Amino acid sequence: MDRTFVMVKPDGVQRGLVGEIVSRFEAKGLKLVGAKLELLPEERVVEQYREHLEKPFFPGLKAYIMSGPCFLMAWEGKGVAAVVRRMVGATNPAEAEPGSIRGDFALDIGRNVIHASDSPESAARELGIHFAPGELVDYSRIDEPVLYE
Repeated sequence: MDRTFVMVKPDGVQRGLVGEIVSRFEAKGLKLVGAKLELLPEERVVEQYREHLEKPFFPGLKAYIMSGPCFLMAWEGKGVAAVVRRMVGATNPAEAEPGSIRGDFALDIGRNVIHASDSPESAARELGIHFAPGELVDYSRIDEPVLYE
């Protein structure tokens, strides 16, 4: 099975959306294999968003991500990065489809509730930033035999 990284950003945590978001992924059939609530230190935020370091919006993004607790998750399933990205919706909530997390809960591109890895390669990198070896759990869900061929 594949794994991906998902983070409920401070606005999503503050608005009490963690349970709703976890429920959506579980209802889809994805398996939660790691989770933690924490205030992210600057060095991990910089590493997480390193491709944006030179962009003019980065200082505001960094301040926002560090402004409150984030809920970090590792999810598992076939093609999970693509599945999660589809469920999360477009980065700009104005372009996100109704039924997606951002389409249903976000109004502003700068406060868009959630981050999800955009590829299996990004997922591996981001999981390595936020989860230490041994923090992710291997187990079988009882419904796996009916979810996959």
